[in-house]
Amino acid sequence: MIDAEILERHNRQREAAHRRDLEYLAERLARSGIALETVLDELAAFEVALPTWAMAAGGTRFGRFPVPGEPRTVFEKLEDAAVIHQLTRATPRVSPHFPWDVVDDWAALRAHAEALGLGFDAVNSNTFQDQPGQPHSYKLGSLSHADPAVRRQAIAHNLQVVAWGQELGSAALTVWLADGSNYPGQMHLRRSFERVQESLAEIYAALPEGWRMLIEYKPYEPAFYATVIQDWGSALLLAQALGERAQCLVDLGHHLPNTNIELIVARLIGVGKLGGFHFNDAKYGDDDLTAGSIKPYQLFLVFNELVDAAREGVPGFRPAYMIDQSHNVKDPIEALLQTVDHLQRAYARALLVDREALGHYQETGDVLMAERTLRAAFETDVGPLVAEVRRRRGGALDPVLAFRESGYRQQKARERSTPATAQAPGYA
Repeated sequence: MIDAEILERHNRQREAAHRRDLEYLAERLARSGIALETVLDELAAFEVALPTWAMAAGGTRFGRFPVPGEPRTVFEKLEDAAVIHQLTRATPRVSPHFPWDVVDDWAALRAHAEALGLGFDAVNSNTFQDQPGQPHSYKLGSLSHADPAVRRQAIAHNLQVVAWGQELGSAALTVWLADGSNYPGQMHLRRSFERVQESLAEIYAALPEGWRMLIEYKPYEPAFYATVIQDWGSALLLAQALGERAQCLVDLGHHLPNTNIELIVARLIGVGKLGGFHFNDAKYGDDDLTAGSIKPYQLFLVFNELVDAAREGVPGFRPAYMIDQSHNVKDPIEALLQTVDHLQRAYARALLVDREALGHYQETGDVLMAERTLRAAFETDVGPLVAEVRRRRGGALDPVLAFRESGYRQQKARERSTPATAQAPGYA
């Protein structure tokens, strides 16, 4: 963790300028009939889970560039996650990935997390890689494989992941499958989907009480001809067939270019099947870039749908917010700090939308004014709002600068002198 005195000094040096910015914004909001404290209270409730796999440098098939002091074990990943939460006060949970994060003593891992002020969010299974000693290969699929023995192995892995999740206090299983084909004729398109549904049904039936299954989709990669769960429609069909506790997980990078993701979000909310998000950003495909770095307006429009559903009180609306990124050139901790800030800003802007006016313009067909209402909220500088929420909760006014001032990376570079074992880059 970062010394509290360093954090206090960071905030003290910036507090006067911050208060001036906040007072100016409060005056602007008041002219629009928006109470600053109400927005701050809503914004303070926003939380997002950190992915354990993003704590170290990511990589591509061309290579990986390690960061000095990156974590070597899941225990060290939690230490870095705790620093992110300390600075942002918005990331109290982590989402582990198995078998990457398997340990011998689950009680010790859970106790370590609790001592750092952290809990565990959804657990992630991995049937897109073969593991040492694994009897059957997933080269040609897992839950969709033509061989029942391979499917049984993949089902057993998911059930084991659920059991590990119970040890950690999790309550959701995320399933992403790489299953698919690279060439026409390689797999039976209908039967492969049917086998996935049958396999997921067996896993779903074994879920503990109170658990959810989050089904993730992706159009391509590593399969380049046909992916079994390729889009939100496929995930929705599976979730509807399985039952009430099966829902869809939206990864922002798992869409073809120019897909209207906010429309997908609205559709899934409408049928009660929006289970959660993996936040990231992309220019071309599953780029896993920092959320909000490429398409900030799209991120705002997604949050606009989420705030609208929350304000309306849509029954059963409780999406899980998680980050899924690969940090190939940025410091992983700094990239995650930046991501959380971008998410908070997108959420804050969505909270500022004049929904009464927007509804009026939509009902009366005033296209320009409806769009202008959204743009007014998006173009508002909400930085002072986000910073104030962090300050009140004991975080940093500027988390990235506070992190750099702390010397935490340099300290860990000395302590973790033995390089981390590189994990193969995943596709989830």
